[in-house]
Amino acid sequence: MAGHSHFANIVHKKGRADKKRGALFGKLSRAIMAAARRGGGDPATNLALRYAIDKARKNSMPKDNIERAIKKGCGESDGDDFSELVYEGYGAGGVAVMCDALTENRNRTAGEIRKTFEVHGGNLGNTGCVAWMFERKGLFTIPVEAIGEDDLMELALEAGADDVRRSGEYYEVTCPVDDYQQVADALEAAELTTEVSEISRIPSNVVDLTDVAEGKRVLKLLEALEENEDVQSVTANFNIPDELMAEVMSED
Repeated sequence: MAGHSHFANIVHKKGRADKKRGALFGKLSRAIMAAARRGGGDPATNLALRYAIDKARKNSMPKDNIERAIKKGCGESDGDDFSELVYEGYGAGGVAVMCDALTENRNRTAGEIRKTFEVHGGNLGNTGCVAWMFERKGLFTIPVEAIGEDDLMELALEAGADDVRRSGEYYEVTCPVDDYQQVADALEAAELTTEVSEISRIPSNVVDLTDVAEGKRVLKLLEALEENEDVQSVTANFNIPDELMAEVMSED
């Protein structure tokens, strides 16, 4: 593996998000409310809600918080009416960036995200400017010591995965969005612990960042976007060398 994979960038983002667990719970609650509002409060029939709940549990969100968010989404208690939006733009070095957001104030969120891009050397673009570079897929990562590659390949492909590959000390399993829950259930039944289990945007091509200053600007942009309470997830199409990532992380 040359540099960092898509998974490594996710782990970098997850580590920083975990430092602000209160803010993370707020984002998870919004996702649960939005899913419940769209498809009802039963996760057995609302797969989007089941996914949101599973993600909340994986991040140790208390059961009471989850139940409260479901009730708000179903209108059983007062809750904000969130709109689901996608923002697209470019960071330093021409890195494509996509932000999924849930907001009750479109104008405020758009202004804040535009400002964040500008401050960190990027620019917010028009709808569709970078979306064509990404494909939504289910993504799972599993430590290599947990299972043999051939066994994982057989298990995952039978459950509906479309690719299994080794990336450093992890296997990356991808699948179509519609098969996400089926693959997740198969991995759980096999008692395989996943470091990442989510529906993500997988880039079709990547920008290799080798300039230290440029790499730092991209990472700072992603971090600033993730800190916005309206932003649910951020995806970018870059690879970054191990030494650059180590240097940036050492500054935290």
